Amino acid sequence: MTWPRYDGPGDLAAIEAVPLADRGLPESTYELLRQAGSRFADRPALTLLPSGEAWEHPETWTYGDLLARVHRIANVLTDLGVTRRDAVGLLAPNSGDVFAATLAAQAVGIAAPVNPGLAPHQVRELLETSGARLVIAADPGLDVGRPVLSLAELGSRADAADPVRLHAEPPRGTDFAGYFHTGGSTGTPKIAVHTQAGEVGMAWTLAASTGDDDLVLLAALPLFHVNALLVTGLPPLFKGQHVVWAGPLGYRDPALYPVFWRIVERYRIGAMSAVPTVYAVLAQVPLDADISSLTFPIVGAAPLPAAVRRQWRERTGVDLVEGYGLTEGTCASARGFPGVLRPGTVGQRMPYQEVKAVRIDGDGRTDLPPGETGVLVIRGPNVFPGYLRDGKPDPAGKVVDGWLDTGDLGSVDAEGFVRLAGRAKDLIIRGGHNIDPATIEEALLAHPAVSGAAAIGRPDRHSGEVPVVYVTLHAPTPSSELLAWAAARVPERAAVPKDVHIVPEIPLTAVGKQYKPALRQDTLRRVAEAEVAALGLDAEVTVELDRDEPVVVVHATPSATLESTLDSYAFRWRHTGRSPDS
Repeated sequence: MTWPRYDGPGDLAAIEAVPLADRGLPESTYELLRQAGSRFADRPALTLLPSGEAWEHPETWTYGDLLARVHRIANVLTDLGVTRRDAVGLLAPNSGDVFAATLAAQAVGIAAPVNPGLAPHQVRELLETSGARLVIAADPGLDVGRPVLSLAELGSRADAADPVRLHAEPPRGTDFAGYFHTGGSTGTPKIAVHTQAGEVGMAWTLAASTGDDDLVLLAALPLFHVNALLVTGLPPLFKGQHVVWAGPLGYRDPALYPVFWRIVERYRIGAMSAVPTVYAVLAQVPLDADISSLTFPIVGAAPLPAAVRRQWRERTGVDLVEGYGLTEGTCASARGFPGVLRPGTVGQRMPYQEVKAVRIDGDGRTDLPPGETGVLVIRGPNVFPGYLRDGKPDPAGKVVDGWLDTGDLGSVDAEGFVRLAGRAKDLIIRGGHNIDPATIEEALLAHPAVSGAAAIGRPDRHSGEVPVVYVTLHAPTPSSELLAWAAARVPERAAVPKDVHIVPEIPLTAVGKQYKPALRQDTLRRVAEAEVAALGLDAEVTVELDRDEPVVVVHATPSATLESTLDSYAFRWRHTGRSPDS
């Protein structure tokens, strides 16, 4: 396959001069894998680190090994009755067999990975909605309302299965490939449907952007996260690239960070993908190895604080490359370029995708000119067919005339560079993990003294955002009691609120809906005031709006300490250059 030049923003037009349909792409992820197994049979495909602690004792699979393992697992699934329209639940930490099982499920049916950290009732609901015929899980005794095949049993069955031939009919481009759950806007995450053609097209686009065939990638995000499969899983199959998988826990393994630079040096890692909190931690790890191979560190899934960008650059000498996308867009819709800095943007729209800002009101949608802020919408072959409802994808309320409503506010300039300006949707993003505020609100509203609850994200140095909740009360109740109540009832540990703010009333819109932007401004002020007070400064803090985006204003003379402190957050801020009394 001949790859187009894709090194900078000026290459976009030349790439799109050739229609995607003329690129000769494989019809399915299985066909992509089959071609890779044939073309690159003896090349290393996966190096599997047992953990951060045991990183020097890995296992390596060639592309031939990977194809054989996928065939074995696919044939086990077929023997167990999995057919093209059946989903296979995957509920386990990362491993070689979990990655192979994901590809195998897509080869004979539909892969449905689930976050093991969700509450048990959410796991059961997701599996029920997906219609999973069976679940592959690390725990053989798991009760999820579906037959469970443990990883150990899968391994023994696969060892005895046919490593050469796939027993099922190969999938077509229009067949469903994956069911990936999102944060959603209700109590249970929604399931986004991916097609085979959508995933292959996205994988090709990402492969075109990741450089030479000998590039080595690090994979450390969990496989229930769409990024893990679509950025570090499928694209390397196009070029026969080597991927190092950083153990079952990946970035969640504390033992990974002290040896991270040595892993980069050992395997000559060239590209990686992570959320801002990962880079924030790594920027504090002393550099004890040659990391000159690392040229493409990709960051996304949450706002990037200016301080993290700066500290990473100071530590490594390499700029972070921002990206933007969402599960409903099959993963990525904008990307930056190494060596091409566009501060304030999350990159240029990707080939074959249209991205624009629109105004949505009672008259419908109106396209906005370049640079003007509105709701971002996306059109292209990457747009999903809808959320899974009653066994079918339903685009209602999310895709209109082929345009995907991202729920994000932003602008697009004349070159296609995207600038984000906040979220129209209310999801709380903690370290790249989506938290539905409704789960927190429902838990607090169950308290007999609570009359109203509104959960939002509070800016946080480490996690980007952490959940806090504003409540109104029927009867006086200490916030400590409400925090304990929430901790015992919120279904996910990451969603337990850090603070409960008792207020006289929750702001409402003209039609009686909660107006959370006002609460976000309040929590911005609280965070900045706390930091200013900790620095011992006598300064007033206010929040102003700039084109509907909140900006923290500190009425104080500038100082290096103040700048370094507030720059560690992702929010915008400025100082007036004078004290409150002047």
